[in-house]
Amino acid sequence: MTHAMLKGSNVPLEATAVRAVLRWTPGRGAPDVDASALLLGPDGRVRSDEDFVFYNQPRHPSGKVWRLGKKRVADGLTDTIQSELSGVDPEVGRILLVASAEGVTFDRVSALRILLYDASVPDSEPMARFDITPQTGRETALICGELYRRGEGWKFRALGEGYSNGLKGLASDFGISVDESEAEEERVAAGSGPLPPEQPPQVPQQPVQPAYGYPPAAAGPEPTRQQPPPTQPAYGYPQPTSQPGYGYPPPAPAQPAAAPSGYGYPQPVGTLPDPDFKLPPQGPQFIGR
Repeated sequence: MTHAMLKGSNVPLEATAVRAVLRWTPGRGAPDVDASALLLGPDGRVRSDEDFVFYNQPRHPSGKVWRLGKKRVADGLTDTIQSELSGVDPEVGRILLVASAEGVTFDRVSALRILLYDASVPDSEPMARFDITPQTGRETALICGELYRRGEGWKFRALGEGYSNGLKGLASDFGISVDESEAEEERVAAGSGPLPPEQPPQVPQQPVQPAYGYPPAAAGPEPTRQQPPPTQPAYGYPQPTSQPGYGYPPPAPAQPAAAPSGYGYPQPVGTLPDPDFKLPPQGPQFIGR
């Protein structure tokens, strides 16, 4: 006989292995629902993250609690948690049975219920059934019920307690360490993460035109054109008026034409014969006879 349960009611369990089946009706806009379980120690919290059985960790290390996965049945979809209660560690006093729909609220889930079966009897009728009605409709995670110890046996209690911050918020309340890197990715995706450090503006470099006949200079500020230092004038000669080309040696100064020398007498360098020059008086030995 199936016990139709109300919120807060409980029922003793004679079975040593149970199968908790979460069932709902799919439809347009309805979210995908996931079943999970948390094994709680004497203080009402998990002993480690390994006590969390869910889609990324479908089997408890003890092998006594595991997730069977989703199935399509005649009247909807199911996701199932199974437990061998007789082999559960004595330190575990409660096993929470949870439904979650990340990002979508449970007011869009139709005909949500949890069914409890004796896992040792195939094709048996459910031992208990609890139709879950969210309190506000804004929940994204629900504790559907719990398996808990009572003396030497186990009982099931119908709960239907909701969380609006999803499976991670529910798990954190019972001691599960939420991955901070995943939380950071969610904040960045939502636009609330820190901005990347500001980068200095990139100034484009203007190419320097190479001088004709010379290899191009390295990139950088354009060099200032330097005028070559003035050359020392050659003594006694005029200098050319034009400036030498940049990077080339100045032309050699022009040499003046040599003046013809006077007969018998050397002429001073760089001067012309004096037109008023006269020979000195000659002795009688030079007078014509």
